[in-house]
Amino acid sequence: MAQAAKAEGVGEAGRAALLGASYSKATIAADRNQKSFKYTLQKFLSVRGADAIISQGRAREKKNPDFYAGLEAQYGVPAGVLLAIHGMETGFGNFMGDTNVVSAIATLTFDCRRTNFFRPHLIGALLLVDQGSISAKSVGAKHGELGHTQFLPGNALAYGQDGNGDGRIDLTNLTDAMATTANYLRQKGWQPGLGYQEGEPNFAVIKEWNAAKVYQQAIALMAARIDG
Repeated sequence: MAQAAKAEGVGEAGRAALLGASYSKATIAADRNQKSFKYTLQKFLSVRGADAIISQGRAREKKNPDFYAGLEAQYGVPAGVLLAIHGMETGFGNFMGDTNVVSAIATLTFDCRRTNFFRPHLIGALLLVDQGSISAKSVGAKHGELGHTQFLPGNALAYGQDGNGDGRIDLTNLTDAMATTANYLRQKGWQPGLGYQEGEPNFAVIKEWNAAKVYQQAIALMAARIDG
């Protein structure tokens, strides 16, 4: 894999991170145990703490309205959607993961279940190491997702935004993470000013964020209450 990575443009730092990776039992255990997506919508909202996310989301928008207004002006994505995702993914940054990113993605790439899906994200993770956006020691979620809104490395590479202008894309930085999230949704087809509830144009873009229908519905419902 290190040879293949070199052929795909991965430098010494990225290849060293790959060679230092190890098999992540925690990642495999999480991959085999994703029960919450089988819940009903009401059960899912309850288990994931929707009321708390809505309350905190409103407070965050009220505390920093210009920040979210600026994101909407630039990318067309309302604050409620970004805040619902932020709250759902990491409890507004309170827990961004405890698993080595490169090891998690390498494990999923070499596990037979979804190799083709995760391989580009492994290359993405190694390129992010080369760029200095992450290191061989960076931690994320059990599937290798990064930062405040849990981007898989290939998506972080493709859609990452330097929101705070410091010359580096760091998804553990709130400004970079929110700009990257908004940019991802816009690039996936978000239409400014149009609805995002089920059956409305932008609901199709929420589907691009997560494949589970109950998750999509929860984001749309929470976002509307935050925006409301």
